[in-house]
Amino acid sequence: MTEFPSSSAIERAEYRAAAGTLDIWYRGGDRYSYFEVPAEIYEGLLDAPSTGEFVNAYVKPNYRYEIEPRRRRFRPAD
Repeated sequence: MTEFPSSSAIERAEYRAAAGTLDIWYRGGDRYSYFEVPAEIYEGLLDAPSTGEFVNAYVKPNYRYEIEPRRRRFRPAD
């Protein structure tokens, strides 16, 4: 898993080469799983000067994705 502390849009990413799946966690809390992503795209993401711009230009428009449903967090009543 790779973290992007300097990115204002992307918190972290994980690439599973065997499945060709790129998981991206956005700062707003959403996790997107992009499918059939070649390793070169992940490597480009790691080298990109702006991870957000790279994802917008090379990932989002080109690969099928699913959004992980947000998990509800219940807090005990006070």
